[in-house]
Amino acid sequence: MYVWPCAVVLAQYLWFHRRSLPGKAILEIGAGVSLPGILAAKCGAVVVLSDSSELPHCLEVCRQSCQMNNLPHLQVVGLTWGHISWDLLALPPQDIILASDVFFEPEDFEDILATIYFLMHKNPKVQLWSTYQVRSADWSLEALLYKWDMKCVRIPLESFDADKEDIAESTLPGRHTVEMLVISFAKDSL
Repeated sequence: MYVWPCAVVLAQYLWFHRRSLPGKAILEIGAGVSLPGILAAKCGAVVVLSDSSELPHCLEVCRQSCQMNNLPHLQVVGLTWGHISWDLLALPPQDIILASDVFFEPEDFEDILATIYFLMHKNPKVQLWSTYQVRSADWSLEALLYKWDMKCVRIPLESFDADKEDIAESTLPGRHTVEMLVISFAKDSL
């Protein structure tokens, strides 16, 4: 459990948009150490952190990150991608869903998008703000986004000052190829 390069890039995107975050309902999926979610909460968003319900250690890491950042009130829930659970059903509609490097294993891509699709039905205007590290030119979300009636906009890193090897005094982005995506329903309204 450590901060991945993608988390720093997503945190930079949040920081760039920090004035729009107060009061927004934000869910971070696959949160791990929760850098993006913690930053969103520090900027005034109402944040719920989540990681796999099958990995209690990950949920404990989320709670520890909250404690270490003086945010003990943040809700931490176990959500397993592709599974309908009481915690998933109980979530209120979200304005933004954060996902830092969750598109890691291609066999998980559809479960992630199925979970996002379910959450989008609670608020059709919700956006998924996601960063991922390019690991293979053979991996693509395009067909799955089409299947789940979603669209994707690639956000150039230079548009939010994340096109450097170091961001906010962190060298984590380094020379990794990181992409920033905003995913939403393909149709403007259902």
